[in-house]
Amino acid sequence: MKKLVIEFTINQQKRRLFVKPNDLLINIIRNDLFLTGSKYSCGIGECGACTVLLDGEPVLSCLTLAATVDGKEITTIEGLAKGNELHPMQISFLKNAAVQCGFCTPSMILTATALLKENPNPTEDEIRDYIRGNICRCTGYVQIVKAIKSCAIEQNS
Repeated sequence: MKKLVIEFTINQQKRRLFVKPNDLLINIIRNDLFLTGSKYSCGIGECGACTVLLDGEPVLSCLTLAATVDGKEITTIEGLAKGNELHPMQISFLKNAAVQCGFCTPSMILTATALLKENPNPTEDEIRDYIRGNICRCTGYVQIVKAIKSCAIEQNS
């Protein structure tokens, strides 16, 4: 199968890769770039564990062809912090005990970050609606919603 050349920015670093037309973004991120924060789980877009930000919008990397990210900007959980300084959403998840096993945490944090960029002061219902595609099997979402709301309040003060 003929490979394509794609150029994109991931976590503020320009990259150039050769990919097959059917390569999935999640596989490129994890296997070629060794960024393992994004998780491969269901493979059919049902769980949200593979969520990354593509030009600031949450996308399911298990359903995204790598060839489609040519010229785009990707942010994974590894790129959210600024050096050793955690992103406010990461801090809020820690402060509010919104982490259990951690499998869904990267996707929840990225999705929540996108939400607050789009809607800086969401209601609890708006938060629950926005994260509905990210499944957590451990927490029941109470602490996750609390962390997102808390981060919104902190950023608006």
